[in-house]
Formats: sequence, C-alpha cells, structure tokens
Amino acid sequence: MTLVRQGPRRLAAVVATFGIILGACTSSNAPASAGAPSASTAAAASMAPCGTVNIAVNPWVGYEADAAVVGYVLQHQLACAVVKKDIGGQTSWQGFPTGEVDAILENWGHEDLAAKYITTDKTAQDAGQTGNEGIIGWYIPKFFADANPDILTTKTNPQILNKYADQFKTSESGGKGQILDGDPSFVTQDQAMINGFGLNFKVVYSGSEAASNKAIQSAIDQQKPILAYYYTPNWFSAKVALVHLEFPAYTPGCDANKTKIACDYPPYHLNKIVSTKFATSGSPAYTVIKNFTWTNDDQNSVAADITGSMSDDDAAKKWLDANPDKWKAWLPQG
Repeated sequence: MTLVRQGPRRLAAVVATFGIILGACTSSNAPASAGAPSASTAAAASMAPCGTVNIAVNPWVGYEADAAVVGYVLQHQLACAVVKKDIGGQTSWQGFPTGEVDAILENWGHEDLAAKYITTDKTAQDAGQTGNEGIIGWYIPKFFADANPDILTTKTNPQILNKYADQFKTSESGGKGQILDGDPSFVTQDQAMINGFGLNFKVVYSGSEAASNKAIQSAIDQQKPILAYYYTPNWFSAKVALVHLEFPAYTPGCDANKTKIACDYPPYHLNKIVSTKFATSGSPAYTVIKNFTWTNDDQNSVAADITGSMSDDDAAKKWLDANPDKWKAWLPQG
C-alpha cells in the first residue's frame, strides 16, 4: 500500500542468512520436525537447488512477520540462502528488473506500479493473495468516541470532524486539527481526503509505525484526543482500544483525482509480487512464496512476538511449530 508503517527492531543494513543443509530439517531447529525426515523434506532433496532468494522487507512489523516465517521455511526446508532487504514499499518494485528483489510478500494496492512492472514491462508477476485482508483508515480512541458519539456519523456527514478540529490540533498542525500519519512511504490518501471533504485538518507525519504507535499509546494513557492513520492487520490492535471512523464507502473511480478524494480507502486483498525471472527460474522457493497464505490473526501473533522479547527466527519457529498443517501446504509436493 502507500502505507504508513515501520519495521521495529530491524537493522537498516541488508540482513543475509545463508543456506542451511537439508539435514537441518530433521534437527531441533527445524519447525515442527523431529525424528525421520518428512515426505516434503525427502521430495526437496530431489528438486532443483533453491539458490539465493532476495526478499524485500517493507517497514512495518506485520510484513516483518511475513518475512520471518517464509524465510525460516525457505532456509530450513529447502536450504535456500535468504537475503532480507529493508526497502520501502514503492522502492521494492524497482528491484524486480535489476534482480535485486525477487519477492514482495505483502503488497497493498499500488495499481500504478503493477501497471508498469507487471502489465507493461513484464518484469514482475502477481503471485497470489496472502490471505490477509487489509483495512486503512482514520481511527480515534474508544474513550473519545464514547464521549462524543456524533463523531461516528462521518460516513454520512464527514464535516462533523470540523466540530472537533480544535481538540485534535497540536503544535505541529498550525492551528488546524491534526491527522497523524506514519512513514511517508506508506499508502496514504489523507491529504486528498481532507481536500475532498473540506476538513480543517493537516497531515503530520510521525515518521514510522513505531512512532505512531507510541503517540497513540501516550494519548490513550493520558486520555487525550488523537486522530491517526491506522491499518489492520496490526498487532498493536491488541494493545489499544481504537474506533475506525468510516467515510462514504469506496467505489471504483472515486479516488481518480489523487488530490481531492471524497470517499474512504478501498479494502485491500493483500497479495505477493515476484520478479518474472524468479518465477520462471525453477527455484522451489517460488512455489513456497506462491503458496504462502495465512490469516490476520496468524500475522498478528507473530508480529506481537517480534515486538516482544523474541527474535524473528524464534517468533517464526513458535508459529510454525503450532501450525504444521498450514506451512507444509506451502511446500512443493511430489
């Protein structure tokens, strides 16, 4: 998406993890595998070598959870050399024709980029849905919605927000109400919605998912109003009580004018994008990525562990150990 998010504890440098021998699939480090090799492991031994897989890691924790789980399976089940690259959502697409990026594991829309790289240049391909259903929108604390129930009429009366602009203003919003966005690289149409609905508000960027979460948590702890760009799936939803302000529903074409939009965000059926070179390489890693699918709850559980005390690998292994039927279905069969 043109999302606003940031990966929490990830180094800005490229993180490279090199292949692990297939025998590791039967070690205590392999997900849910002990004793004799599984049928999938035996099948993997007869496949073409996996080689190196370059996975873009976009800056939000949910995506980091995707990469942690997929990367762990590729390493421990197919002996792939997995290279995770911290790149923004839009910039990731530029790596397809150069070979720097083989896969984006969680794509939020980007119809313009799909038109260029998939339809016109044919350097990328849609690799199917992740199973995650994405929602982007404007959210307020539940305590504020409970105290001011008429603010929830934005679906039929978006201008009701102007009544509360003074309560949402900050030192950075120049006398207007503030809508707190995150990372400028995230999918966002907030300024266009302000223009389209005639709202006395200003977009202020926190700079990252982590900074936005901190601001939201602080406002709720202090019982202060905050209006924030937010999205699900999002592990942070279990930490805070937020209410989604709905606007007139999205219809195809309502966002055609990118500077003045009078409708809500569309729903996002999140998908995976891969380079054409990777898709046609014969690498079994492509099959795993194409088959990768899970739920919002699955992603949130791994993301919550990553933001807690677990490393990416430990959080991935915990989920994989608990869900063998899910990840085994991603593996090449036969």
